[in-house]
Amino acid sequence: MLVLITGATGHVGFRVLVSALNAGYRVRAAVRNQAKADAILAAPSIQAIAPGGGDRLTFVFVPDLLAPGAYDDAVRDVDYVIHVASPLARGIEPDRYEEDLILPAVQGTVGILSAAAGRNGNRVKRVVITSSIAALGLVADTSSSDRVFDETSRAGTDPVIGPHNTAMEAYAASKIRALAATEQFVQDHGPKLTFDVVNIHPSFVIGKNELVTDPKDILRGSNVWAFAQVLGQSLPAPVIGHTVHLDDVAEIHVRALMLDLQGKKVQSLVATSGGVDGTELSDAIAIVNRHFLEEVKSGVLPNNGTVQTLRRKIDASMTEKRLGMKFRSYEDQILSVTEHYLELVERST
Repeated sequence: MLVLITGATGHVGFRVLVSALNAGYRVRAAVRNQAKADAILAAPSIQAIAPGGGDRLTFVFVPDLLAPGAYDDAVRDVDYVIHVASPLARGIEPDRYEEDLILPAVQGTVGILSAAAGRNGNRVKRVVITSSIAALGLVADTSSSDRVFDETSRAGTDPVIGPHNTAMEAYAASKIRALAATEQFVQDHGPKLTFDVVNIHPSFVIGKNELVTDPKDILRGSNVWAFAQVLGQSLPAPVIGHTVHLDDVAEIHVRALMLDLQGKKVQSLVATSGGVDGTELSDAIAIVNRHFLEEVKSGVLPNNGTVQTLRRKIDASMTEKRLGMKFRSYEDQILSVTEHYLELVERST
């Protein structure tokens, strides 16, 4: 079975690619250029599973993800699609949120769905899309910390209307609108749609990013929300206290390819650890002290930053039940990133 994966050089996308290969799928990775493909092929896990790519890992170049018909050739002869690619808010100026963050998220999602529904996508059976807990409305809903969000939760229309005061608000708007566009696409196409859709809604994804090879880049992606404090940094605003291990997120994407949707054309799966109440993010300090005390004493791990946890309730029990899995702990997540960071530091000295 051949799976097309977008965003394969990202924190989540690369791990999804590795997980798909480990599960026995052949993978076609959509990348912007040869340099991106080379970075994937150079990763130790890829060299172990599919050295040189071979017939198990191939690439298709999509230089402009938002161009009309960008994925039309990429979906040819593909059985499944995992669409991870989506812009992140960091580094985007506030006056460019709509043009550089929100619209690309929506257009990219509709673009991959349109390609799968087109002539070349006639073999596609399922499209799995990386969404976010932000799409469920909890970033915008500041009225109460007692509301429980789950896979059925949806945001109203207010959160998607700008201007957006923070990058997180804009990111949430991008995910809300992309999810709405997905569900509208499925509804508009009705019974004639030959594939179904699963949306994956992870919380903050924490774990070793194998494509990071310089310790200065360890905070790239969502690792920053948990690991910045370990490096002595203090985050200026409260952070929602829900995280999930990178390996769990990757596994969910791959398991979702074969999930029985019980007759539904579109379904959501939430991915977050720590139960409904989630995680106290500052616990990372104690975890690192417990496991890496010598590195803390020597100053390699300052471990004296701060982060304030914003409490929200999220129920991901349906995902664990449907997929037969148990989410890894916050401690496992912190250990994954810390061990990787120490490896990179040692390698660079």
